[in-house]
Amino acid sequence: MVDPEVFAQARLRMDQLTKPPRALGYLEEVALRLAALQGRVKPELGRGAVVVAAADHGVVAEGVSAYPQEVTRQMVLNFLSGGAAINQFALTADCAVYVLDVGVVGELPDHPGLLKRKVRPGTANLARGPAMTPEEAERALLAGREAARRAIAEGATLLAAGDMGIGNTTAAAALTAALLGLPPEAVVGRGTGVGEEGLRRKRQAVARALARLHPGMGPLEVAAEVGGLELVAIAGVYLEGYEAGLPLVLDGFPVTAGALLAWKMAPGLRDHLFAGHLSREPGHRHQLEALGLRPLLDLDLALGEGTGAVLAMPLLRAAARILHMATFQEAGVSRG
Repeated sequence: MVDPEVFAQARLRMDQLTKPPRALGYLEEVALRLAALQGRVKPELGRGAVVVAAADHGVVAEGVSAYPQEVTRQMVLNFLSGGAAINQFALTADCAVYVLDVGVVGELPDHPGLLKRKVRPGTANLARGPAMTPEEAERALLAGREAARRAIAEGATLLAAGDMGIGNTTAAAALTAALLGLPPEAVVGRGTGVGEEGLRRKRQAVARALARLHPGMGPLEVAAEVGGLELVAIAGVYLEGYEAGLPLVLDGFPVTAGALLAWKMAPGLRDHLFAGHLSREPGHRHQLEALGLRPLLDLDLALGEGTGAVLAMPLLRAAARILHMATFQEAGVSRG
């Protein structure tokens, strides 16, 4: 889906714009990538969308989170009423917010911004057995695809995913370690703020989950064993966006775990990915390194919800506008 001829044409134009070479730094590379993705030398980005996938996690029984499980459902209600950080940031970034329930414990009210596709009320405890069945993983993937299709049909020109699920940094760590061949110590962080004992429990839970894996398992099989319903749904969001040819914006650690799963399923998807920010979760750096991505922002964020991705959307739009600048010849400006 990346057009190398357009990339070359855009680079030629970039070299002729009214500025010193590389004066706009990394944003110039972003502009060239956007041009190649859209197949036009002057890319255009309009309204964005973020699909916030929500689900609960049985692994919270291991004492891996500083917050109780009911916070997942309570925060979904907060999203729907417009009171969360993602809602406020989206207002400033011309971004629509869609909420996808693929596994929240408890019932949620009907709402125009909520897509109810609950696969099951939370995963099983991944430290003790498979998080979900392969069939459940497939349903979560399809739910993410469906949410992305809706966002695209309603006008999204760039697409992000967000996450909500108490315990999901443990699942994200297990999935990341499994997909990248990393030890728990490299990817397990403090999540919502657990202390040393909570960190030890998280590492133990991830290690027990990884011990059940065996060679030859496909990416979705791995996700069913050690992942989370919302992480799989996020993979579906990005797969659908990739097939639609959109730029795809990553958020933090759990979202990028879902993106890693999508990448393992469709390697060409990597060319569509833009890292919105670098999370303070230690595993996020490993994820971005594996994907070969440089974050647009580094603000010590660790909230999730899609906040870092949405904050980066205005930067992506600004990068796209670089190639609309005048050349030296067009502006009648002398070159140095």
